[in-house]
Parts: sequence; C-alpha cells; structure tokens
Amino acid sequence: MPTALPTLRLDLEFLPSPLPDRPGLLVRDPLRYSEHTVIIPPLLTRCLGLLDGVHTDIDLRELLFRLTGRLDIGDTIEQMVEALSRAGFLDDEPFRAMRAGRRQEFTDAPVRSAAHAGGGYPADEASLRDIMSGWMSNGGSPPGEAGPPGRVVAIAAPHVTPSGAPATYAAAYGALPMQDEAAAARTFVVLGTSHYGAPGKFGLTRKPFQTPLGVAATDVALVDTLAAADPDGFAAEDYCHAVEHSIEFQILFLQNRFGPTVRILPILCGPLFARRPEDDLHVARALGALGELNARHGDRLTWVLGVDMAHMGRRYGDDWRARAHEGAMVEVAARERARLDRIVAGDADGFWDLVQADDGGDADPLKWCGAAPIYSFLRAVPEVRGDVLAYDHWNIDDDSVVSFAALSFTRP
Repeated sequence: MPTALPTLRLDLEFLPSPLPDRPGLLVRDPLRYSEHTVIIPPLLTRCLGLLDGVHTDIDLRELLFRLTGRLDIGDTIEQMVEALSRAGFLDDEPFRAMRAGRRQEFTDAPVRSAAHAGGGYPADEASLRDIMSGWMSNGGSPPGEAGPPGRVVAIAAPHVTPSGAPATYAAAYGALPMQDEAAAARTFVVLGTSHYGAPGKFGLTRKPFQTPLGVAATDVALVDTLAAADPDGFAAEDYCHAVEHSIEFQILFLQNRFGPTVRILPILCGPLFARRPEDDLHVARALGALGELNARHGDRLTWVLGVDMAHMGRRYGDDWRARAHEGAMVEVAARERARLDRIVAGDADGFWDLVQADDGGDADPLKWCGAAPIYSFLRAVPEVRGDVLAYDHWNIDDDSVVSFAALSFTRP
C-alpha cells in the first residue's frame, strides 16, 4: 500500500551549498528548533516538492526512476526521509517534540541570551567594545554631542549584520544624546521586524536581554500594560525573541551608548498585509495600545526601530542580479526615497499606500521587511517629524542587495 510522505517544514532556510566538493542545497532552521545543517544533493533536491503530506512513496519512487533510470532506490528514499526527520526538518512527531522542548527552554530561561554573539558580532566584551568603537567612528555625532535640534524621540537603524552597515548604524545612534539624568529614567521602546512571527502579531517578552556588554532590563510594567490591552494582538513570551536579531543588534548599540543596564521595551512586529492594517481588529487594538503608551508615558519613552528596507536580487526570489547602487537598484532607490519622504512627514497612510503592490495585491514589490515596525510607530506617535541621516545598500551576496537608512524623529 502507498504510504503518504511527511510534510517538509516551510519555515526552513534553503541556500546553495557553499562547499565546492558537496554541491546541492543547504538546509537549516532559522528558528533554531534544530541545530542541524543538511546538504541535499542536486538530484534529491528535485524530490523535495513531493514532501507535502499528499504525495506517496510510490510517487517518489516514480520520480527517482525517471531521473535515474534505476529501480533500486528504495534505500535512498528511506535514508532521505529519515535524515530529514532526524534533523527536525519534517512536520512530524520528532519535530513537534523538539519544538516543544525549545519553547519550554525559552519560557524557563531567566534572561534572553545573546543568540547572535560569536556570529553577527564578537562574543567577548573586550573584542566587542573594540569593534563597536570602530563601527561608531564611521559617522554620527561625536561621543557626548547631542543629535539634531530638539529632543530626539525616536530613531530608525538597520538590523543587518552591523559590519555590513556600520556608517548607517553610527548615523542613527549618533543622533541620540548621551546619558544624562533624563536619559537614565528613559525606557527605549524597541520595535523590531519579526522575521518569523505570525502576521498581525506583536511579540512581547518580560525577560531582560543579556549581551557580552551586560544585561539590559526590560520594563515589565509596560510589557504587562500592553499584554493586558489585547492578549490576542500581543503574544506574551513570544519564542521568536529567542532567535530574532532585529532587536538584539539594537540592544548592543543602546548599551554601548547608554550603559549595559539600559531599560528597554522589546516588541517584535509581525507582517501587516491588509490594505489598511487596522481592518484587523487585533492589529487596531495593538496600535491603539501603543498610542496610549505614547500618550501616557511619552516624556520618558524613546523609540528605536530596528528595520531594513528593500530585499532585491536572486536570494530574494528575483530573476536578476542586484548590485548596490547600480542598474535596477537606482530605480529602487528612487522609489525608496518616496517612501522615506512619507515617513519623515509622519504620513502613515501615504507610506502604506506606497508599500502596497503595484497590482493591488498585498505583496510589497520592494520586499521591505521593516514596513510593519515603521507603520506601527507612525500610528503610535503620529506627531513626529523626521530627518533622513543616511541611506545605503549592501550586497549581502554577489547577486542580492539589502537597503537601509538611518532616521531621527523629533516632536515639532
């Protein structure tokens, strides 16, 4: 009897193998439920589409026979399915147990540990301070010097690997005045892109954030205020915090600027797909709660947006090679300038109109992963006006580009 094949997880990361002697597809788990990395040979990559819970082992045998002309491939099928299951890459019972264990570990942990130390930045304090000194020397205000005139109530900074955008990070964080008595009482509301979170959800955690520089305290009272405002819109102790880099990188720069025990309110913003995001009742309630937070506590809040912008090129599904500031990226930059104009004007509706697909659909043609945090901020703090401090592109690989900017916002 035919046996239905298990379903391949759709939240995995698929990349070309970096090993010349082992060509194929590298598969890994960005959510870190699994620590395994598997390289699937080119022939077998063509079989992955059958791992959908509908096709059977007979379908897979027929495909492999057409590809190889061989009948003795039973062991190959079993070995492939077993290897994927063992790695936690199939939506099966072993994976569900693995996922439950990881989530429980995060729930039980007293702090949110530095998930990207040793990868996106050095894991030891001395090396990290040295490299951050170099990053901050790329631009921005000199230490101790205030940013633009008036109180800066928000900045937007990239969340790419800091080594890919040091001058833009420096421009953003250089706009924040250095520590003073008012800053010591401040809470930094960090709105980060949730790359793995559910659409329309805002992820919270009460955990302090630990980095090689120290432990940043989370403003638990404000977390509880938001969680109570709409339990369906705000996800308490969201596991995405355990692996997400969009907030972690901001914590590093805040600690570097204001000291290791800086107080934060970390919020992960899931994608917003509706033509008008507030048409989703829970999104509307969440945005309303953020606005109420600003109205009640605005004098002691500084907002930090960890956002990247366009994702263009072959890595991101385009059929053309993207090069920073060249070719098609020149037109992308022009379109992004129009969006930035709406952002610094505090025009949430105008910005969201430009994010919508050219064909009237929900997909953003420029694939801005930071659209949700930006829109949420403009709704929560509608009185701000901004300045573009820096704008740049980075070739994340030879064929793909990420764009980003540094912005500062003041109240008129």
